[in-house]
Amino acid sequence: MKYRKLGPELEVSALGLGCMPMAGIGTAMYGTASRAESLATIDRAIELGVTFFDTAEVYGPLVNEELLGHAIRGRRDRLVIATKFGFAFNDGQVTGVDSSPANVRRACEGSLRRLGVDVIDLFYQHRVDPNVPIEETVGAMADLVNEGKVRFLGLSEAGADTLEKAHATHPIAALQSEYSLWERGIEEEILPICQDLGIGFVPYSPLGRGFLTGQISSRDDLPEDDYRRNDPRYSEENFDQNMKLVDVVKEVAGRHHCSPAQIALAWLLAQGDFIVPIPGSKRRATLEDSMAAVDITLSDADLDQLEAAAPVGGTAGLRYGERMMSMVRL
Repeated sequence: MKYRKLGPELEVSALGLGCMPMAGIGTAMYGTASRAESLATIDRAIELGVTFFDTAEVYGPLVNEELLGHAIRGRRDRLVIATKFGFAFNDGQVTGVDSSPANVRRACEGSLRRLGVDVIDLFYQHRVDPNVPIEETVGAMADLVNEGKVRFLGLSEAGADTLEKAHATHPIAALQSEYSLWERGIEEEILPICQDLGIGFVPYSPLGRGFLTGQISSRDDLPEDDYRRNDPRYSEENFDQNMKLVDVVKEVAGRHHCSPAQIALAWLLAQGDFIVPIPGSKRRATLEDSMAAVDITLSDADLDQLEAAAPVGGTAGLRYGERMMSMVRL
């Protein structure tokens, strides 16, 4: 494994592990996961040198943090644990966003308990709350840093203005947002700001929710309960158009004798040493495949071919449905 820094101080493995597939919203966002295999996947990640693990209160809800907490018990000191807050719940159902200072503190206390840790290494606001000034939310997060309950602060899917205001209130170590060969919208404004301010960038869905792995040839390959069946980019009208990019990724992978997933991750790693993707996995086989991407070096010709096949805005369909799109880049 290789290592990078988020912000000036937080060292993490160059690839982290996104734990959401182990129990997402409704516990099965990417099909049903095996608890035993999920735990074995975390074990294997640690063996491979992965130190960066990403979860959230809303995954499950709650059970994802509990699973990760169980897996890391007794070896927490070597690891960087990131979790996220920012939603309101009623009877286990998400009812909206809430980044009020009271909810920031409530969420932190709950995450500490479920994870079984004394301090959260990286505490993200999961989605910006338009009803609470970001300075107020980050101020409450900074209080947790001062109390020793949180080490570093992060935001997720924040817009440029919000990020700048947040960073002026308290240093932000990382911004987490969707970024991949099929989602490059952050390159024009968000990535340059991260570089200018010394903020690390953590791409989620770096494999296009599985699309860029080359293992999905039709919508019929998805389980019946898989939420991607409602993903605009997986829709019947967009699927074939988006497969054209996968064909190019496969071609580059063939030259490197590796998987398409490894090429997609290697492309992200090549975009800057402040970028730390977090591919999600619930099985050891996919984890091992993804983590091997740190050893792949793409040539200028490879990068040019991928750039041509995946221009900014070139993917067919929005990355989310209308409701989810209304919650990003605020």
